[in-house]
Amino acid sequence: MTSHHKADAAGASPPSPDEPSSRWKLIRWYISSATFGVPQAAGPIAFSLLALSLTGDARGGAAIMLAMTLAQVVGAIPIARLGRNLPAATFLKRLIVVRTLALATTAALAAYEAPFPWLILFAAVAGLVNGAAFGYLRALLNQLAPASGLPRALGIAATLNETTFVLAPVAASVLGTISPIFAVLALAALGAAPALLVPHTGPARIDTMHLAEGSLLSPSILLWLACAAAGGATVAAIEIGAVGLALNFGHEPTLAIMFTVPLCLTAVAGGIWISVRNRMARRGTVLAHLALMTLGSVLVALDISVASTIVGTVLIGINMAPLSTHYSLVLDTLAPPRRRPEVFALLRTANALGVIFASAVMTVASLSLALIVVAGLMGIVTVAVGIAAPRR
Repeated sequence: MTSHHKADAAGASPPSPDEPSSRWKLIRWYISSATFGVPQAAGPIAFSLLALSLTGDARGGAAIMLAMTLAQVVGAIPIARLGRNLPAATFLKRLIVVRTLALATTAALAAYEAPFPWLILFAAVAGLVNGAAFGYLRALLNQLAPASGLPRALGIAATLNETTFVLAPVAASVLGTISPIFAVLALAALGAAPALLVPHTGPARIDTMHLAEGSLLSPSILLWLACAAAGGATVAAIEIGAVGLALNFGHEPTLAIMFTVPLCLTAVAGGIWISVRNRMARRGTVLAHLALMTLGSVLVALDISVASTIVGTVLIGINMAPLSTHYSLVLDTLAPPRRRPEVFALLRTANALGVIFASAVMTVASLSLALIVVAGLMGIVTVAVGIAAPRR
């Protein structure tokens, strides 16, 4: 097992797929991956209901989510670096425990009607470790699945993740009608599952004398991080702007689901397709996915009709999982072996920056202008990949 441990830490080769426990370990990783995103998925509704019950203003929930997201951006790399000399699974579990305790403290403070800024502070603590935790969770997959099976594993993870983002807000709404505090405790409990389920893959400390550190900010890595940020902004623009789009077409706000449901369903379908296909996309295929996602964002921005806007959301949704899977796989090859958790934390951070960018633009500009800006961003990264790809 010593040789396996060394290979695991370097990210070079996973355990033999025919080991009796390997399939169960991978299933545990899938469950961990699916439940990891519950606080982020359920948070907007759970925290909005909590803020409404405490202050009479649901906008406090947005302040909590903004604090969590900004803290994630700030803490991703520094915290990821703290775990370099620890077993990856051990450090991940510690981060999940910190996040869970911070969320539980937020709920306890709400129960005792503490000043609202204290809730924001502890929610930010939960967000602070989130990016690094994702980086270690993704890095663990390299030791649990063979290289030939990574696309399928990431496709399954993407499908489960989208399912989480569909179901978690519904669960938060139902639980929030019982008690907003209970809803926050529930998302904290579900988000704690990785601390119990994520499998150990062996110690991380190895002889690193001949392993180059490498740069996290090489042009190639930055290119794919920019793509992830643009994709995050595009999806966030639809999710945040769905109510506005429904109103623009003369419909009730509740009919925002005309745009969000197709987005989620096609995202799940894209994840299933990647799982079945189980191969890394070629350069031309990646460009096609980016071009289709750009076309989808343009159709949404043009605001022509309900039908064309829904087609746009479908084009965005169906390409989400193939592109996110490709980003993860290509960064896996570009990242210095010992810094993979940091690179995957950056990938999560890039997506968060995209969400922040879309939110900021939609705050200071009209919905139509914001959608045009986001579509332009998607077009820029598509052209950048088309220009840079031949030199990769």
